Amino acid sequence: MSVDTGAKLIPCLRYRDAPAAIDWLCKTFGFERHLVVPDEGGGIAHAQLLFGKGKNMLMLGSAVESEFGRLMRQPDQVGGCTQSLYVLVDDADALYARAKAGGAWIVIDIKDEDYGGRGFSCHDPEGHLWSFGSYNPYTDEECDKA
Repeated sequence: MSVDTGAKLIPCLRYRDAPAAIDWLCKTFGFERHLVVPDEGGGIAHAQLLFGKGKNMLMLGSAVESEFGRLMRQPDQVGGCTQSLYVLVDDADALYARAKAGGAWIVIDIKDEDYGGRGFSCHDPEGHLWSFGSYNPYTDEECDKA
């Protein structure tokens, strides 16, 4: 049975230690395991993590040599990140405290933004860049005009 959540965009990441990344993402950022498929080498062939009310998904797997894996690079292989993920949260301060306690490398401290909302940016243990904030572009008046 197919369920239409309204979500049409699902970010995908690769981790060298995907099992540890899943544990960290769940404990620190509040993701929940939806589906985790181990591979035969102790890594993760495919995982789906949910955030919030179950409509927001992140897919991830182990960084392995495969058809898809050859297309991906880890942040340390390119000298930083080529993309970031923005996660809309109700309480940026609470998530900021969890991120700091979980060992996230805070790269932009929590602050009120000129364009609205409150947020911060950090790296996870493998260097992926995450931004969390209360700014909701879907409620922006300019978005409503489009």
